[in-house]
Amino acid sequence: MTHAPPAPESPADALARSEARYRALFEAIDDGFCIIEFIDGPRGPLSDYRHIEANSGYARHTGIADIVGKTVYDVAPSDGAAWVDLYGEVLRTGKPLRFEREFRDAGRHIEVSAARVEPASLHQVSVLFRDITHRKRAEAALHASEAVAREAVQRVQLALAAGAIVGTWLWDIPNDRLTADEAFARAFGLDPALASRGFTMAQVLERVHPDDRPGLDAAIRQAVERGGPYAHQYRTRRADGSYSWLEANGHVDKGADGRAIQFPGVLLDIDDRRKLEAERDRAMEMLRRLNETLEQRVAEKTAELMAAEEALRQSQKMEAVGQLTGGLAHDFNNLLAGISGSLDMMQTRIQQGRIGELDRYIIGAQGAAKRAAALTHRLLAFSRRQTLDPRPTDVNRLVASMEELIQRTVGPQIEVETVAKGGLWPTLVDPNQLENALLNLCLNARDAMPDGGKITIETGNRWLDDRSARQRDLPAGQYVSMCVSDTGTGMTPDVIAKAFDPFFTTKPIGVGTGLGLSMIYGFARQSGGQVRIYSEVGKGTMVCIYLPRHHAEATAEMALEPEISPAATSQKTILIVDDEPLIRMLIVGLVADLGYTPLEAGDGPRALKLLRSGVPIDLLVTDVGLPNGMNGRQVADAARELRPGLKVIFVTGYAENAVISHGHLDPGMQVVTKPFDMTALSNRIRMTVEED
Repeated sequence: MTHAPPAPESPADALARSEARYRALFEAIDDGFCIIEFIDGPRGPLSDYRHIEANSGYARHTGIADIVGKTVYDVAPSDGAAWVDLYGEVLRTGKPLRFEREFRDAGRHIEVSAARVEPASLHQVSVLFRDITHRKRAEAALHASEAVAREAVQRVQLALAAGAIVGTWLWDIPNDRLTADEAFARAFGLDPALASRGFTMAQVLERVHPDDRPGLDAAIRQAVERGGPYAHQYRTRRADGSYSWLEANGHVDKGADGRAIQFPGVLLDIDDRRKLEAERDRAMEMLRRLNETLEQRVAEKTAELMAAEEALRQSQKMEAVGQLTGGLAHDFNNLLAGISGSLDMMQTRIQQGRIGELDRYIIGAQGAAKRAAALTHRLLAFSRRQTLDPRPTDVNRLVASMEELIQRTVGPQIEVETVAKGGLWPTLVDPNQLENALLNLCLNARDAMPDGGKITIETGNRWLDDRSARQRDLPAGQYVSMCVSDTGTGMTPDVIAKAFDPFFTTKPIGVGTGLGLSMIYGFARQSGGQVRIYSEVGKGTMVCIYLPRHHAEATAEMALEPEISPAATSQKTILIVDDEPLIRMLIVGLVADLGYTPLEAGDGPRALKLLRSGVPIDLLVTDVGLPNGMNGRQVADAARELRPGLKVIFVTGYAENAVISHGHLDPGMQVVTKPFDMTALSNRIRMTVEED
């Protein structure tokens, strides 16, 4: 019987059979297997991949089902970039890669083999992998166990090296029989002869300090329940009844059924260590208490230091006041002796009828009075209470006008040079006081060069930043500087520190008052500026005055008016207000000599009565310091409310900010300082009354 040949297999059947064989083989692989295809992603070309094929092992080894069609960022959002980098290297180089790695998003550890699918243009990589999580955990447990064993060995070795092991034991847990060496028994105050035969755990615990017994019992129970390493510290009673600190170290071993079977260990003597720890704890407690009281003690000490500093400051103030009053008494006694002596001689000569000899005594008394006035002005400048007449001033122009006078004053053996800064800013200052300061600085420079030398007067614009301003004790901003330097002997740091003190001088006794630099300092500070000294012994000195820039044009200096002769007749009336009868008498007489009608009052309330009357008044001349509740400025303000535009001349020995409006006078107001020159006062009154 013949068999018909099998019908030829169609191409479709052959393809289906091939695919079935391939799928059977694909699924027969126990490991996970997939093919990934790189695609463009969020980080650029080929920066992502998707799974195009996967076997059932993929789900078994990763726990992720239905992986086909998903991208790496779908299944590993936190770690996708790292997987792309790993497989991307295989795709680029064509070199197979084998590695172990944690698949964090799946919670697994996997072992991977990856190879490129050819041709490379397919951008595909085949990945074969298996779950090795259990192996990794076992390895970690082994490493941990080895670490514990190493630590135990190290502890024993250290204890042996230190001679701290006092005994060993082995507790047969099911039979409750603890065998030990004699040293162990002695440490617990037990009979060493019974050590090899063994004790019960209860017998051992009886030798433990009552306070430590509950904790030790609980620690042993926990160790038996969990197994593994054990360490605990407690006190035991020796044979002599004393207690010592011990530490037990051991390891509870369990059988196959999980029950604890034995507990071997060593006993360490830690008595000395505990003593050291107790001493450390005591020191830490003392330190804690010390820190708690530290703030209070610091506050108390700070208060003591501040009190001592205040006492020192008061002492220094009293010393300065004593020096100041002593110097004043010396200088004023000399001046008063000259004035009173001249007046006595004038009286004597008048009684003798020798009138022709009066002039020299009059001149002498006037000279002494002028020197006393100059001394008073210097004191007021030092105290920053002098009356200033600040005006926008061109310092270059002021220095140029003083240059000839300075050269004549310092003498021919000293060269005077001025270095004027072009485009110098104006400053708001009293030009007369600045001239006095400049002259004083040049005289000091002359005295520092007894054999001759050179004085340089230099002006400049200075823009002080925060750091430079702090160094000069000034607000940051724009300033005009005027510096006087010399080539003289220079100053030591000690002299510089005292240079601005009143009556401090390096000159011999009787030569100068020692108020020059203190006057300059007070004037500069009252003008909103500062003075600084820069000096080195043997190399000269430079003193710089810093004054704030004023944003206005400088005014031309007023020329001194010549003495004006009294008018023959006048209908002008002048009100004089002063609480000092003698001064009031002098001004009333002066006003009458000028041909004006004087009215007088001793205080503000009396002056207001006259101002409220119908008497015409053309000028108010008032002292600043007045009694009975009104000062001169308040009188002037009230007078101007009653008589708008009334002209006012203040006569004062010092300027109070509240009276002179912080150095600025209203239009129609002027200031004359005491002690005043009668000629100057008469000129000022006549000019004020007669001007339109």
